[in-house]
Amino acid sequence: MMRNTGFTILMSAALLASCAGNQRPPRPLNLSANPSALVAQEIAFARLAQEKGQWTAFREFAGAGAVMFVPEPVKAPEWLKAQTDPPAAVKWQVHNVYMSCDGKTGATMGAWQSPDGKHGKFTTVWQRLENKRGEGKWLFSFDDGVPTDAPLKAPEFIGSQTASCKGRAPAALVAPAEGTVMKQSFAFDQSLSWTFQYSPDKSRDVKVALWDGEKMNDVIAYSVAAPKP
Repeated sequence: MMRNTGFTILMSAALLASCAGNQRPPRPLNLSANPSALVAQEIAFARLAQEKGQWTAFREFAGAGAVMFVPEPVKAPEWLKAQTDPPAAVKWQVHNVYMSCDGKTGATMGAWQSPDGKHGKFTTVWQRLENKRGEGKWLFSFDDGVPTDAPLKAPEFIGSQTASCKGRAPAALVAPAEGTVMKQSFAFDQSLSWTFQYSPDKSRDVKVALWDGEKMNDVIAYSVAAPKP
C-alpha cells in the first residue's frame, strides 16, 4: 500500500483581512523558521506508523481540515476514522523541506516504500498550530503519495529552502476549470502556497510555491495522469 496520503478555494478571514488596506512595510528577517523541526516531525510520523500502525499515525498527525488523496481527494479526519491499520505499514524518508518565512507552514517531499515492494514519492504540507503562550504542534493539512517508475534516490543531505522575508507575497487566486475540484491555501504570511486541482477525469495537479522576495516560484509541481480504463 502506497503512502496515501465539493472543495473550493478556501481563504481564512485572517488572510482576507491581511490582504486589505495599505501595503505593509517589509518584514524583518524572522529567525523562527526552522526546517529541522519538520524533518524531526516526519521522522516521528514515520516511526509512529511502524510502532503503532499506519492509519493510527495518520490520525495522530492529521489537522482538522486536512485533505488526502486516496486516490480521490477526501477529508482526512473523516476518512481515517473508518480505516484499519494494515499488518505492515508503509515506510518513508524525507528528502526536501520548504518553509514559509514565519516558520509556521512548511512542505516536505520524499520517498516511500510499501510492504508489497511498490515505491513512490510523497508531498505533505504542515501547519504549526500555537496557543497564546506560543506552545504548539505540527499537523499536516495536505498529503499525497504517488508511485514512481523507479525508487527515488536518497540525497546525501536533506535539502531545505525557506521563503524570503522581503516584502509581502501576493495571495494570487487561481480560478479552476468547470467541474474541477480545487483547493488553494496560503501560509499566514503568504510566503508559501499550495494548490491542488482534481479534474473530472480523475487526473490531478499539485503545486507548492515559495516567495523569493519578488515572485512566487514553484518548488514542488507534478501531475498525475487519469487512470487507464
